[in-house]
Amino acid sequence: MNKAAGKLTNPAPDAARLPAHELIYRRLRDLVLFGDLAPGQPVTIQGLTDRLGAGMTPVREAIRRLISEGALEFQGNRRVCVPLLTADNISELILARQWLDPHLSLLATQRATPRDLDDLEEMDATLDEAIRRGDLRGYLELNYRFHKRLYDLAEAPILADLADGLWLRFGPSLRVVCGRLGTQNLPDKHKDLLAAMRARDSEAAARAIREDVIQGMEQVRQSFEAPGPGR
Repeated sequence: MNKAAGKLTNPAPDAARLPAHELIYRRLRDLVLFGDLAPGQPVTIQGLTDRLGAGMTPVREAIRRLISEGALEFQGNRRVCVPLLTADNISELILARQWLDPHLSLLATQRATPRDLDDLEEMDATLDEAIRRGDLRGYLELNYRFHKRLYDLAEAPILADLADGLWLRFGPSLRVVCGRLGTQNLPDKHKDLLAAMRARDSEAAARAIREDVIQGMEQVRQSFEAPGPGR
């Protein structure tokens, strides 16, 4: 992540205090989440070990966890891949996010402090700058961090974990879509959301984030349905 974006995210726990397997899990999770591993493209376990600069044991443990979360699938012959989404998968994701994100945003609006809103606005401004620069990776990470911050502010950890887990399912495909469209064609409803949060209008905040979710997920659906070369 670029320097400007890095200062806006919540500080991670002291890396020195985390066990090796947790550090490797988080690094591999980010590779999946932000589309650095292309959906459907097999990678060897040894290749991931080399890429992460880690031992085989923590990498295998990270892979096992991500398989259990639906973010990776085992293909045999010591290979794994990010699953390709189906039309039914996308419909399920849209249905789940249409409920979870608005509800979490409603709770976040009720609980956010003025300082929290300042942080969200600063994060959104940096996101806009990533779009302007055509920084696809920066955009993807900041967009996720923005939504993750909302989940945290809601103080509803079970729902937040569910919503966060969905990003592992559609994040890789979002990278593909954004790569095709370019960052200039990635509108969002963040400013409508933030205005509603400033006004303490929970229902308006929920509506804004629902529109934001539908807008993004429909781009994924349309890209999925679009005929590829030779089709």
